Amino acid sequence: MRNYRLLLSMRSLVWVMTMIVVTLQMHPARAIAGDAVPGIDAADEDPILHSLYTRPGAALLWSAAGQLTGQARQLIALLQTADAWGLEPADYGADLLAAEAGRLSSASTPADWAAFDALLSRATVRFISHLHYGRVDPRAAGFELDEPRKDLDVMTSVVSLASSVDVRGSLNAVEPRFLHYGLLKAALAKYAALQGDPTLTAIPGTAGRKLHVGDGYAGAPALRRLLTALGDLPAAVAAPATDPILDAALVGALKRFQSRHGLAADGILDSRLAALLATPLTVPVEQIKLTLERWRWLPPFDTPPIIVNIPQFRLFAFQTVEDRAASIMQMDVIVGQAYPRKQTPVFLAEMRYVIFRPYWDVPRSITLREMLPKLHKNPGYLQKNNLEIVRGASDESPALPPDAAALAALTSGEARLRQRPGADNALGLIKFMFPNVHDVYLHSTPEHQLFLRSNRAFSHGCIRVSDPVALAAFVLRNADGVWDTARIDAAMQQGPDSFRVELRTPIRVMVLYGTAQATEAGPVLFFNDIYGQDRKLETLLNEARARHGSTGR
Repeated sequence: MRNYRLLLSMRSLVWVMTMIVVTLQMHPARAIAGDAVPGIDAADEDPILHSLYTRPGAALLWSAAGQLTGQARQLIALLQTADAWGLEPADYGADLLAAEAGRLSSASTPADWAAFDALLSRATVRFISHLHYGRVDPRAAGFELDEPRKDLDVMTSVVSLASSVDVRGSLNAVEPRFLHYGLLKAALAKYAALQGDPTLTAIPGTAGRKLHVGDGYAGAPALRRLLTALGDLPAAVAAPATDPILDAALVGALKRFQSRHGLAADGILDSRLAALLATPLTVPVEQIKLTLERWRWLPPFDTPPIIVNIPQFRLFAFQTVEDRAASIMQMDVIVGQAYPRKQTPVFLAEMRYVIFRPYWDVPRSITLREMLPKLHKNPGYLQKNNLEIVRGASDESPALPPDAAALAALTSGEARLRQRPGADNALGLIKFMFPNVHDVYLHSTPEHQLFLRSNRAFSHGCIRVSDPVALAAFVLRNADGVWDTARIDAAMQQGPDSFRVELRTPIRVMVLYGTAQATEAGPVLFFNDIYGQDRKLETLLNEARARHGSTGR
């Protein structure tokens, strides 16, 4: 009798699992929008689900004995709060899943339970995939990865989640492990709570005035309230709430706000700063969400990288694979201008060598658009700017006489223009090479005064560093010989010749784009979307959701 009952139980399980597979085939995205989803389409999603329910020993994941498991209930509740991760609950049919779960009972048929199990599994596959990989293809957003990542077994993650004693913790475990990702997610919770009070940003204008410490300002109470909520003004030092004066503490808070937003921290309240302060908090919330999306695209740090964040105008050289400020050397950089053909691209590459006293090979586009008109107008332009026309691709290529024949060769592309090494060279006295199709690299610059600007988008695409000696000392620890600052400085200053130093092992360089950054000290930094990349990513996400339909119906 026991064997007969066991046989019936096995037949029932086989029938239920068959129902699930049939459900997946007939209704591949019932209640979870369309036949594809943002970031992962049916071609990726359906095979995972099929494998999930046809693996050896497969059974229903989210119910037992006619009841939902505790994990299922926790998971549905978490899907309804997906915005806490910077995601959209509707992308996972969260409310509809909750409604379906409420209709199930011990009287529901095995087919009902099978259909619900498949739906919740599909939502889970999608949620885990979005948490780990992001919602859109990075390459569509202009981020050039070496190849699509495949470093998570999504099916195994779903199975583990179904029996997890800590569902939230298991979901957090599939997210990026970067410290600053977690800090930014925590900041999202703070700003999301603040955006619920639109009166916080009701900051009046200045009527065209520039207000300094001690000046009267009717909006001072509202400003004091906002800056206290944001953490720029400690409540302990704030003046009485109704005080209409820009006191020293309030101006100090303004300076902190300016610094966090990449502005010159002068504490002067003018119409532009007042307008920024009045910006709805939905804007920084969206910046945080978009930056979290981008950080999900990043591969794990297998070796300590060098990172450049374009809109921050900042370089980070890691001493370890952990992103802790204490072990990261930082410096200001200059990046490409906002014009489309001059923007610094977002990509990954491997730094392989350093060149001291480099030649500057003038890009052909710059030669044609900018240099040739000047050369035709003023033949002395070559000598004045230490330029020469050469044939051949090597640094040893001989210079041509600066005559009409050389200009004709330059115009036709038979010759190229380069600037000789020296203090006035556009690349400065050192460049850091990570070969890439964009011909973009890090280098020093003779235009040191540009680092005093808060907006530093001045180059044709390459990245100029503010402290090339410190960066060289950091990089050349990975080269033969002892490269202290004295030797580096000597190599940069002495001799007319250019020479290169190979690195023993490549260093990963990551040129990234994020307009929000959480700090270990607490404040969140925000940067201007100088290339419009936030707008582009937001459009991609909206298009994906519109193309596949809303999942909350």
